[in-house]
Amino acid sequence: MSITVLLADDQSMVRAGFRMILESEPDIEVIGEAADGEQAAAATRRLRPDVVLMDIQMPGGDGLEATRRITQRTGPASRVVILTTFEREDYVFEALQAGASGFLLKNAPPERLVDAVRVVAAGDALLAPSVTRRIIEQFARRPVEAEVHERVASLTQREREVLVLLASGKSNSELAAELFVSEGTIKTHLSSLLAKLGLRDRVQAVVLAYESGLVTPGR
Repeated sequence: MSITVLLADDQSMVRAGFRMILESEPDIEVIGEAADGEQAAAATRRLRPDVVLMDIQMPGGDGLEATRRITQRTGPASRVVILTTFEREDYVFEALQAGASGFLLKNAPPERLVDAVRVVAAGDALLAPSVTRRIIEQFARRPVEAEVHERVASLTQREREVLVLLASGKSNSELAAELFVSEGTIKTHLSSLLAKLGLRDRVQAVVLAYESGLVTPGR
């Protein structure tokens, strides 16, 4: 089955370029486009794409608000990848908090765009350690509700270890090697801790790890 994608960007040439790249792949189908945040949210509700490629700065309702509306209303049905130039890192962090499953630089090579769509459609999150961690460390410095601490406290010792290592940007295979277990066991731990924390993917888990104080900036 094809991975369905919605393109949300206020520049028609950018959308055309992304469409050309994605539709050259046999397993990806672009089913809609949007020129602003309002259109993106409405089109996602109507078309239910697997992945939304969302420009973060658009007129008529920005990508941040559109991301929040999409993730709240469609749940896991549609996942959002933020497209950014890093001119607004605070927006990127807030979008991750709002439920985005990762982000991609607009100047990334075509193969990275295709890979991002496949990774997120498979239910994983696009977490680039060198950049995502820097953004999270910079902005995850706000008071945390007691409920967050309670949820973290519900984790087993091994699940806490997995979460700490996850916050450093390690892949499943790296987590398995670090903890001397199989990748299957890591996936089980990840599923369990995401369920206990009420999160949808590993990006949100990393955000929470910093927000809760389980991992501190610079650690």
